[in-house]
Amino acid sequence: MNARAMVAGPQPPVGAGAFLARPPEPSRSARAPVETGSRGGRVLVGIASTGRPQILARTVAELARQTRQPDAILLSLTGPGDLGDLADAPAGTEVVTGPKGLPRQRNALLDRLRPGDVLLFLDDDFLLAPDFLARLETRFRADPDVAMVTGRVLADGILGPGLDHAEGQRRLAAGLVHPADTTVEEVYNGYGCNMAVRADPVLAHRLRFDEALPAYAWFEDVDFSRGLARHGRIVRDHALRGVHLGTKTGRSPGRPLGYAQVVNLVYLVRKGTLSRRKALRMIGQNLAANLVRSLRPQPWADHRGRLVGNLIAFGHLLRGTAHPGRMLDL
Repeated sequence: MNARAMVAGPQPPVGAGAFLARPPEPSRSARAPVETGSRGGRVLVGIASTGRPQILARTVAELARQTRQPDAILLSLTGPGDLGDLADAPAGTEVVTGPKGLPRQRNALLDRLRPGDVLLFLDDDFLLAPDFLARLETRFRADPDVAMVTGRVLADGILGPGLDHAEGQRRLAAGLVHPADTTVEEVYNGYGCNMAVRADPVLAHRLRFDEALPAYAWFEDVDFSRGLARHGRIVRDHALRGVHLGTKTGRSPGRPLGYAQVVNLVYLVRKGTLSRRKALRMIGQNLAANLVRSLRPQPWADHRGRLVGNLIAFGHLLRGTAHPGRMLDL
């Protein structure tokens, strides 16, 4: 099986009519059984990063604390400048370089998969509990029908100004004082900052991240999750704990992000990987938050720019010219 899966062809512009047809949701009974692969498969950590070498270096260094060491650390970068102080990376680290864009960079990580592998996608600012990889491996072995696992985020800096590394470590240590919660629940999607996939269904069904979602993307994790959900369960294991720093450097500026907050969701509804109800709720929440916070600005987020991007997106939808790639023009 060629791991370089075929990418879906370019989608035409989307208009407001994209919400008129409800896309089919995969039912549990229609799911194909998950190919379990060999028990000797590798546990890989894959990180896509651009322009944040110091943050990346600290996150990679933290992986040395894992009680179950990764069999390889895969770094998907756009050039040597993204590597920074990691010129002397830990043994077993592989650097993959290619075009900028989160879906493209994550697809480069998928290209390194072999049958039986487990690949943990991490943001370059996510700190893992020391037992994260050990528990992750146990979860996949215990539940052969699980295709994706996402962990419990003890603190998420993306919801505020972001956390520095020291504060992230403090939050992580405070969360680990309590015994691990053994709850495992089925969820709609994995959270892209920490989501692990079983290689076999990914390879067998040639699943890819949608490269029509450019730059930092928006909801690419939901899109990929829903594609994988046709071939296995998506679960959150609360025993897998970590902290997302939510570092603001390298993020999309206001207008493009605001555009993606609307158009990407409409695009995914049309594609059939996001329910209309969920998309409408998220668009409404984003619009309301950007409107309110434009009146009371927060220094760490350009909500006024996001609001302008939202309004531009609605204009493009009404004219039938909306497409995720147009965010690059704003």
